Amino acid sequence: MPWTELTFGNRTFFPDVRRLEEMKEVIYDKQFLARANLDMELYYMFRDVARDEADAKKIEERGLRYDITIIPPSTLGVEFVKTAGHYHPYLPGSNLTYPELYEVQEGEAHYLLQRRSEERHVETITDAVLVKAKRGDKVLIPPDYGHVTINPSESTLKMANWVARTFSSIYEPIKQKGGAAYFELTTGEFIKNERYDEVPDIRYVTPSEIRPKELELGTDGAMYELLKHPEKLEVLIKPAGFFD
Repeated sequence: MPWTELTFGNRTFFPDVRRLEEMKEVIYDKQFLARANLDMELYYMFRDVARDEADAKKIEERGLRYDITIIPPSTLGVEFVKTAGHYHPYLPGSNLTYPELYEVQEGEAHYLLQRRSEERHVETITDAVLVKAKRGDKVLIPPDYGHVTINPSESTLKMANWVARTFSSIYEPIKQKGGAAYFELTTGEFIKNERYDEVPDIRYVTPSEIRPKELELGTDGAMYELLKHPEKLEVLIKPAGFFD
């Protein structure tokens, strides 16, 4: 069903809607794409969510943003429904890109991460990682990784994320390559994207393995409550202290 609004605390939010038209470059199954309704709604992004005005002010003062994304179960032909995929911008004056912290609130998520290197204007993927996450899991996207989120189940995926307020997703590099380095099919198989010159085999890691050891989050308690423990969100603003 379409998610036309979201109530959180005493406030109501309205989504940015991602439609198939905006995703057509990154779809694996071109036969499906040729016959599909390009106005098809794929997922819903609720930006800058806060429980009340006081929380909204705290979040803004700390340079953060809290979002909720809802991805209903669907397929894109032979491929599971997914997000468009994006990279993260560099922090000003740094050689690290912004991290991003996710939490699965309902359903299941596959976070497909890829790290790229550009030398002499040639792009290569140096690492490909898959993180399987269930309800309550917190997944940190480390600096220098792009990622795609996949809903591999028959249930709605609802996830939240904390990110630096100055963050703006960079979609073009993945769009130009026709998608991420891998496509996840409904059979559970991962297919390499032939538009990348070289792609390493996928590494499978758990949510806790991809986070810095200093950042213990557990699976109990909603991630929104980290607003009461801002030191645990410092990694999103100043990642250099966590990633050498």
